[in-house]
Amino acid sequence: MDNQSNHRKPKARKTENSPKLRDVFTVLCQSDLHVECLKEFKFHPRRRWRFDYAIPEHKIAVEVEGGVWTGGRHTRPQGFLGDIEKYNTATLMGWRVFRTTPTELVRTATLKLLKTAISGDFDPENDLFSLKM
Repeated sequence: MDNQSNHRKPKARKTENSPKLRDVFTVLCQSDLHVECLKEFKFHPRRRWRFDYAIPEHKIAVEVEGGVWTGGRHTRPQGFLGDIEKYNTATLMGWRVFRTTPTELVRTATLKLLKTAISGDFDPENDLFSLKM
């Protein structure tokens, strides 16, 4: 028996919401919005629920809804019902959940939407977000 097989490195333990995963969207949030955005953020103390992206400082979550046109998990009955429970619970916990698609995630309109949410400067009389993005 080879001695090397007995001396494997132990796996690193993951801690809550780490390691900090970075991608184009988190970098854009940092550079354009000047906020820390975390990917795969676990927001519930007991459930395994995670937001695709979160800006914890402002309790803003961004959920990327894939499979909109192809019958993905979010559009099938069980996935849809699970999302309702997750989003409603997040709202009760004080989170504002914004939903987008993979295509729209890194667009200027999404960043403007988040900037408005952070600043609190939304004016329903001049609601530009109801227009098709």
